[in-house]
Amino acid sequence: MARVRVVGSRAVVGRLYVQSGAEGRQGPTANGVPAGVPPAGLGVTFAAGESALPYHTKQIRVGQSVSVLKALASKTRADILELLAGRDMNINELSQALGVAQSTVTKHVQILEEAGLVTSDYLPGSQGLQKRCHRVQDRIVVDLSPEPRLHDAVAEIEVPVGMYTRIQARPTCGLASREKFIGILDDPLTFSFPDRREAQLLWSGGGFVEYAFPNILPATVEIVAVDLELEIASEAPGYNAEYPSDITFWINDVEIGTWTSPGDLGGTRGRLNPPWWHDYFNQFGMMKIWTITREGTSLDGEKVSDVTLEETKVAPWQATKVRIGVKPDAANQGGFSLFGAGFGNYEQDILLRLHYVAHGSLPSPVPNPWRPENPPGGNLADA
Repeated sequence: MARVRVVGSRAVVGRLYVQSGAEGRQGPTANGVPAGVPPAGLGVTFAAGESALPYHTKQIRVGQSVSVLKALASKTRADILELLAGRDMNINELSQALGVAQSTVTKHVQILEEAGLVTSDYLPGSQGLQKRCHRVQDRIVVDLSPEPRLHDAVAEIEVPVGMYTRIQARPTCGLASREKFIGILDDPLTFSFPDRREAQLLWSGGGFVEYAFPNILPATVEIVAVDLELEIASEAPGYNAEYPSDITFWINDVEIGTWTSPGDLGGTRGRLNPPWWHDYFNQFGMMKIWTITREGTSLDGEKVSDVTLEETKVAPWQATKVRIGVKPDAANQGGFSLFGAGFGNYEQDILLRLHYVAHGSLPSPVPNPWRPENPPGGNLADA
């Protein structure tokens, strides 16, 4: 069943990304080449053109950023965050790695804790309790936009990967839930099985998959931007980080753009993958964010097409149709893999985010007309 929620007021104008390095996190690929690992070190960059996102992201407003930026304004604290990127460490281990006194490390950790960048637990050790430190975030997004107007708001709709309305799958293809494979591997008939709704991972060597997002915003609102957010990769037998695929996206049958996935990623276990999922399968995807506004369409902050929100005809109280697929004439026929909340590295399903302005009062809470046993649907399979 689709989950619909209004997440409160937010305006999206400018974002500053503060990212710590994730060296070694993704590990080697099938052929020994690192799979899209960002460079090590602490840096400040803008989001446009970045190829990969880390696992844990937190967004804060510029007024909330002072303690975070102060915490980062220290080489020692930056080094602590880099050390904690690989594993949790206690104060003694950090002290030895940094060559700094334990009392000094303790003070630095306290500053990082106050900024919400590190949490600590006390665990039994050989000489009593030891303070074990854990890095909380991989990326802090500082929203530089002004405070939104009273009626600016955002609604988010999440649809599980198995709740498609149409699909045309091609081997290699399949579905998996948190507990097991669903149906028969590499047989498109699988995608008509009723327990597809439990799927948390979907893969296909080609074709397309289509979803209907129940937009239940009342007719009194004006939608000003739409985000489509999902974890996605190519589909290769096993996994192969060098297996490009030209994956095209459509909103309400309007093509908004094509993204070339570099490969089907593996080599290091996905953070959310269940224990039974073998290491020689693909493990995670890349988080991609499409944004459609009145000015055009962007991918991860970089403009990719002139398709506007008006052309997609996204409107209140109408289902929004999203199609993801590989065109028959695409240069890179690498298929696609979609990761839901129970697989990969990001604990979310396919997310549609609607930025809107309310003209008049809104009902609270916004009613959901979809009963759990009757989600929005259509044809189950074309394959």
